[in-house]
Amino acid sequence: MASGLTEVRTAIEAASTAETARITATLIRVTGDWSLAEDCVQDAFSRALVDWPVRGIPRNPGAWLTTVARNRAIDCLRSAASEKRAVRELGILACLEGLSDDDHGNPVAEDNRLRLIFTCCHPALPLDARVALTLRTVAGLTIGEIARAFLVPEATMSKRLVRARAKIRDAGIPYRVPPPELISSRTAGVLAVLYLMFNEGYSATGGTTLIRAPLVREAIRLNRLLVALLTGSPQEPEALGLLALMLFHHARARTRTDAAGDLVTLEEQNRKSWDQASIAEALALLADADRLGVSRGFLPGNYRVQAAIAACHMTARDFGCTDFARIALLYGSLARISPSPVVELNRAVAVAMSQGPKPGLVLIDQLDRTRSLEGYYLLPAAKADLLRRLGRTTEASGEYRRARDLAPSEAERRYLSKRLAETSPRSPLSTHPSLTGNAAPAVKEKK
Repeated sequence: MASGLTEVRTAIEAASTAETARITATLIRVTGDWSLAEDCVQDAFSRALVDWPVRGIPRNPGAWLTTVARNRAIDCLRSAASEKRAVRELGILACLEGLSDDDHGNPVAEDNRLRLIFTCCHPALPLDARVALTLRTVAGLTIGEIARAFLVPEATMSKRLVRARAKIRDAGIPYRVPPPELISSRTAGVLAVLYLMFNEGYSATGGTTLIRAPLVREAIRLNRLLVALLTGSPQEPEALGLLALMLFHHARARTRTDAAGDLVTLEEQNRKSWDQASIAEALALLADADRLGVSRGFLPGNYRVQAAIAACHMTARDFGCTDFARIALLYGSLARISPSPVVELNRAVAVAMSQGPKPGLVLIDQLDRTRSLEGYYLLPAAKADLLRRLGRTTEASGEYRRARDLAPSEAERRYLSKRLAETSPRSPLSTHPSLTGNAAPAVKEKK
């Protein structure tokens, strides 16, 4: 049965997030050819765009895509084989022909994903290339989405990815989970990539929806695999902290948008609908991370501090009971551990919530003048909210307009358009700032 184009595109987008890494990792393992694997997976998705509107969306899209990608790889290898390569190609073809269409839950498939992440995060690659390559290959983000996350032109990001793949090929970087003695030097890069993968799923940098749930679930699942791998290592507390951080945020995912897909701020979310089991697990993980850190003499790192901040929000009875003074102090600690303008913006918002909008606005104005967050929509959004709370609605309107024009997703643009309308001189709410809420928008982390 034929399927509508919109339905097909939605199914392909979901499959891309959920299946790209699995299929790519499996083909790389079998063929040893990074470019061939990526090209065959891309061909499979292109074929889906043609076939699915006519024949209907398959019952198991992942199995369908695996079959098409596998068959495409077989065709490429057969047509390219020469006498010198014949023996090797025959061995690869035998492996491909025996490849299962659907390897979900297969321990080998799970190991393939870890292999792929550790290969992408090899220290021979520059850090920005490691992150970009993993987001492209493991998370399935488009080059445009990754370029926006790094605030660089798409052509620049495309070249960066080409160089990274060439480096892996030319340097003979092994496709494997490193041996125990090398894992420590590679873990920080892997944690950073999982963090960014979760961020992209939790607050998408493009598209019509705020949340890309499959990407969030994949980041959490891979983090669990990494925690198991790191048991007993010095990096275990930070891996636990990152998993706690993900679970805290994921626990309130269903309340972040309403039935129409519009953004709901933290202040307005229904806390009774938060996933209490996830919150309880996150609290236990954070306690384990702190206990292990103390016993091994490790001070809290980036992810443990962020998890502690999230815990303040998630354990508050209501928004008004949130300990923003503690949150501001924690952001101060985070600024010393991992300084960035985004951390400073978060700290400014926490100061505004604990001390009043004026001190927070002073900090945001200072940050704005540095132009270090130029193009980052949450800075003018936070500034607009503080100006609105101070009754400076004309200035707030200008900042809401600036934020709306920079916002990456439709859900965020719709939310900011509502705020803009509320601060319009024609709006009856514009002279009553307290009626439109008193919380600065949540500021997501970007690295």
